[in-house]
Amino acid sequence: MTSRPGRPIAVVGPTATGKSDLALDLAEQLGGEIVNIDAMQLYRGMDVGTAKLPPEQRRGIPHHLLDVLDVTETATVAAYQSAASAVVEDIMDRGLVPVIVGGSMMYVQALLDQWDFPATDPEIRARWEALLAEGGVHAVHAALKEADPVAASTILPTDGRRMVRALEVVELTGQPFAASAPTIGTPRWDTAILGVDRETAALDARIEARTAHMFDTGLVEEVRGLVEVGLRAGQTARRAIGYAQVLAHLDGEYDLAHARERTLIGTRRYVRRQRSWFRRDPRVTWVDGADPELAATTLALLSHHRSDPTGRTAQ
Repeated sequence: MTSRPGRPIAVVGPTATGKSDLALDLAEQLGGEIVNIDAMQLYRGMDVGTAKLPPEQRRGIPHHLLDVLDVTETATVAAYQSAASAVVEDIMDRGLVPVIVGGSMMYVQALLDQWDFPATDPEIRARWEALLAEGGVHAVHAALKEADPVAASTILPTDGRRMVRALEVVELTGQPFAASAPTIGTPRWDTAILGVDRETAALDARIEARTAHMFDTGLVEEVRGLVEVGLRAGQTARRAIGYAQVLAHLDGEYDLAHARERTLIGTRRYVRRQRSWFRRDPRVTWVDGADPELAATTLALLSHHRSDPTGRTAQ
């Protein structure tokens, strides 16, 4: 793997592994700017529950595609792809390094592999949306599991909108949802893709600590405030991990302790999906988030050519 001025670097991998800190270190050392690729951090006001880095902790480094949507708006992969492409091109045109950071799997593939999405069919979409409205996410997940088990195991089971889209694509094309994805090849802009991970037990402990911190530092209050500006009307934001569970608590479905437990369980499940998704990509060079010299290790990887098409791992 080699690095040259302007060449983008993507820092991806499971939640809570330390991607944001590494991305800041790289941007600081290489003269870069941060490009968010976490779908839920696109939303204004969703700060505590997404572990969004506060402005005062961003080291003066410009951050792009944070806080660009209201919670009533629907985040789409296609819209993100267009916006992020323009941002990356602009950063490169200014001779700087785009440091793309986050763990939203389809967003990463859409941006780096220029995923062209199948057209939509309003009639088909309306039918699946009706199922979502009438039967909830469980009914849609059951339908997707029958139509496309792989998609059902990859898409967050609380993400009704994305499951509806997958069902629409399967019905339109007669093929699994993943069949519409591009073939893995050289990433767009020759982006260097770094994956950050940690030993499972250690990561579980970090997720537990992060979940506790979110609930202890105002997640419930944040959700209450977002309800006042339309969170319940949002098709994407209200289903985010943590937010969906707090909404259920506020609706009296279960107590706060159970909401916290369900958030923890949901995050762990999401981490397993992230790990499985990113580990399938042979272009990812993996680094250990627990490495005390992580920034130095990563910079060394970026400055030396390493080519192994079967997969690369830094110890």
